[in-house]
Amino acid sequence: MNGMKSRRIVLVLLVFTLLLIKLTAQVTVVKGVVVDSGSRKPIAGVSVYFKGGRGMATDSLGQFEIKTSSGSAKVIVSFIGYKSLQFTVPKGKEQLLNIEMGLDPAFTSNVTVTTNKRAKYSNRNNPAVELIRKVIEHREKNKTSSYDYVEYEQYEKIQAALSNASDKLTNSKLLKKYNFLFENRDTSKIAGKSLLPIYLEENLSQQYLRKSPENTKSIILGQKKVNFGSYVDNDGLSTLLKRLYENINIYDNDIPVFAYQFLSPIANSAPNFYMYYIRDTITDNEGVKLVKMYFTPRNTNDLLFRGTMYITLDGNYGIQKINMFLSKNANINWVKELHIDLDFEKGTDQRYHLIKSNLMADMGLSKSKSSGGFFGERTVSYKNFTINQSRPDSFYSGEPIVNISGNEKLADSFWMSKRHEQLSSSEAKVYSNIDSLEKMPSFRRTMAMVTLLFAGYGSVGPFEIGPVNAFYSFNPVEGFRLRFGGRTTPSFSKRIYFETYGAYGFKDERWKYFLSATYSLNNKSIYTFPLNYIRISAQSDTKIPGQDLEFVQEDNFLLSFKRGNNERWLYNKAYQFEFVKEFKNRVSYSVGIRNWNQQPAGILAYTKIQNNIPVQVPSITTTEFNASFRWAPKEQFYQGKVYRIPIFNKYPIFTLNYAAGVSGLLGGTYNYHRFDLRAEKRFYLSRLGYADATMEGGYILGQVPFPLLTIHRANQTFAYQLNSYNLMNFLEFVSDRYASFTWVHHFMGIAFNRVPLLKKLKLREVASFKILYGGVRDENNPNLNPALFQYPKTNNITTTFALDRNIPYMEGSVGIENIFKILRVDLVRRFTYTHLPEVSPLGIRTRFRFDF
Repeated sequence: MNGMKSRRIVLVLLVFTLLLIKLTAQVTVVKGVVVDSGSRKPIAGVSVYFKGGRGMATDSLGQFEIKTSSGSAKVIVSFIGYKSLQFTVPKGKEQLLNIEMGLDPAFTSNVTVTTNKRAKYSNRNNPAVELIRKVIEHREKNKTSSYDYVEYEQYEKIQAALSNASDKLTNSKLLKKYNFLFENRDTSKIAGKSLLPIYLEENLSQQYLRKSPENTKSIILGQKKVNFGSYVDNDGLSTLLKRLYENINIYDNDIPVFAYQFLSPIANSAPNFYMYYIRDTITDNEGVKLVKMYFTPRNTNDLLFRGTMYITLDGNYGIQKINMFLSKNANINWVKELHIDLDFEKGTDQRYHLIKSNLMADMGLSKSKSSGGFFGERTVSYKNFTINQSRPDSFYSGEPIVNISGNEKLADSFWMSKRHEQLSSSEAKVYSNIDSLEKMPSFRRTMAMVTLLFAGYGSVGPFEIGPVNAFYSFNPVEGFRLRFGGRTTPSFSKRIYFETYGAYGFKDERWKYFLSATYSLNNKSIYTFPLNYIRISAQSDTKIPGQDLEFVQEDNFLLSFKRGNNERWLYNKAYQFEFVKEFKNRVSYSVGIRNWNQQPAGILAYTKIQNNIPVQVPSITTTEFNASFRWAPKEQFYQGKVYRIPIFNKYPIFTLNYAAGVSGLLGGTYNYHRFDLRAEKRFYLSRLGYADATMEGGYILGQVPFPLLTIHRANQTFAYQLNSYNLMNFLEFVSDRYASFTWVHHFMGIAFNRVPLLKKLKLREVASFKILYGGVRDENNPNLNPALFQYPKTNNITTTFALDRNIPYMEGSVGIENIFKILRVDLVRRFTYTHLPEVSPLGIRTRFRFDF
């Protein structure tokens, strides 16, 4: 009995030992980079595998990592056109294997005759195209959004670096203080490039998606990023980088990169724009057969990719891996290199889901790869992918993004344990390096100079002087005009802010001024989202009737140059109180009261008829209550020193304004109600580029003189203005009701890319059309009501008109943009009301724009 018991114990121990040996079997890991032995450039798509086992293909940077627990210790490396290699590696260890591949003489010894003509390619009877159509057919099923429920952990890392900074610069005596930055270079990430990290941001979140009703929930577990101090909008910088380096979903028709839409190689229409070639058939680590397929644009100037994808032959026709890069001829500015790598993993339902995406771009003024520039990278990895695990409706209620309290102040130990992959030594030093840099007085002085140059404000203690581009200007009424002003900063007070300026015109010999006091209700800067403040202000200054500019002051020096007659001005005196409130969901509103006195200036006069005699009225005063409501879902922007610079996306923006004039209050002389509604949206049209559409409408109730009607935005400068009518004169048209539509279409070189001589210049087509319906009711028509102000005249010729309700104002333009990468030139044509005085039916307008 004891012997049998002993044998059982021995048998149990033997089985346990065998299991232990099996479970603790050592894994052989081999990773490294494959490069061309001649050019030293990485080779993408190289097959690297254990002999008799499984392997993988290198990514766009030539990188690979393979593992095995079997007995094989031989690694095979092969690629068409190169000599195959075989290496013996030690078992049960991790080894770095950097491989140089040489060309196969069998491919190079033959005489090759080349021609400029491309080999004939056809989609018909093409097995590669037939396979791609299978991928397209199964695309919706392979999307993550096809599941009823999905949840996963997401780790995101965004970094920016200076690439190939010259030794002459980094060794300069002037920059000796910053040696600690220059010593932190990374030469291992990209072959042949030296990267100097300057920005790093990390985010860890738990993501939840529900298909029906569609909803998402993102719980931010941790976030950490470099802080450059008050000289930079750090949140805006983060938003900008995320917009440039967006999430990549290969199963979408269009892939956003640098705010443009690139056609996916597996989009519905992709076979019309891409060429496909089957290169090989391999087996992945799961034993699934894969087809290795190369794809390239039919026209290399189009916004398309080239690269290699691996397609599963398991009936799902999913993507197991894809490496893409941008053609050097693509019509996009400043980008020297762009790489996208996506890796997928088989899930419990045998379908492949994304486990890692990596987007890298090297940018610079020069296309030379050895020249200096700016490098950016966004890496997103996914863990714990769970499907069809339902959650109650209450879970998805509330805000779609939830920040865990204290998630910005987590200890280093949290990140050490939670990162999906650890930072490199150079990445890990970025936080401390930039923190040290931001505290250096010399850096702060440099940033102050940069801010003065680009934003127009210079810091002097707790004050900012500016904007400098408004210090000097000229116009027909004031002549030579000087202005000087500034404002306080949060270092003066986080609650109370003052802003002021004084200006003097040497022709009219009059002083102008502005003074405001603002109280922050949320103890944050009044220039930081979300706004929440009350403000009182007083202003006495000149203004062009109907001139409504975005992102520039009217006394900006560059706007001093105008065409035609430009002598109808106003002297304005305005006293205003306003309350402004913004919410994180991009809903905002404001309410206020304004007392406004308008005095005509220049050749403008307010004249009404009394007893058949013209009588000059020196000025008018109105007192109005006003309110504004704005909804901009998922709006993105960079907060500048004066204006918010929009980061455009596909979501619309709605704005509703209301004003009520009250006669008898604080000298007000008119009762009226004014309503204005504006809707604007950018449309991304894939291969047709993108377009900006704007619709506006307004209505005024009550009898008012023409200065209180809607004075339509006109433009007499030589710059093309997006929100104005570029061949309309100042104060040319007024309305008490109107509706307008504007369409500006950017075709992104769809035609020029196909013209041999033009495509090298990377020019782009642009066209616009603007239409405005309006009119004036009889009660506001001065021809029928002599007590109202008569429309202005020049040399006894009327120059202000009401629109005919049956004849809209229309203008259109065709132009070329991306001239020298920054200039746009439009030929503008006015289609209606060309018989009116001082009108030009044609005009040339220009616009400077820095864009990709």
